[in-house]
Amino acid sequence: MEVEFDVKVTPGVLYDYMLYHTYTSASGLIGAVVGALLVVAFFMGNSVLCLIAGIVILAYLPWTLFIKSRQQYLANPAFKNPLHYRLTEEGMEVSQNGEVQSQKWAEMHKAVSTPKSLIVYTSPVNASIFPKKDLGEKALLVIEAISTHMPPKKVKIRS
Repeated sequence: MEVEFDVKVTPGVLYDYMLYHTYTSASGLIGAVVGALLVVAFFMGNSVLCLIAGIVILAYLPWTLFIKSRQQYLANPAFKNPLHYRLTEEGMEVSQNGEVQSQKWAEMHKAVSTPKSLIVYTSPVNASIFPKKDLGEKALLVIEAISTHMPPKKVKIRS
């Protein structure tokens, strides 16, 4: 089975990816828990300083990720035009402006989903992002291709 599709990476798509990537890492989770605990501490009778610190901690990460997604979009010329993907029996190919890069399924680290995207990690920190709005009717075919070629323990996709 072979599936081909085009995706456009926008600042919103990057932000969705960055939120997922950050809040599923240890540092992102610790930051969220600390911020929440400070807010709870305020309601348990501690000073207003706990509330302010908790809100700042909880708001800081999403805000900086929002800014970073915009900056990354503007700084990366590859995001200006759509990326063409081809999922084959061997792996995944991405092409743009005549350049083609490919990676074998065995080299993929994991595949996950967010409410807005399917994400295939090509390394622990790099990923191919497939916005669900761009996939349209091909979304199920893409999920099937990923699930067929990657070990089940590496695939955490919810439809």
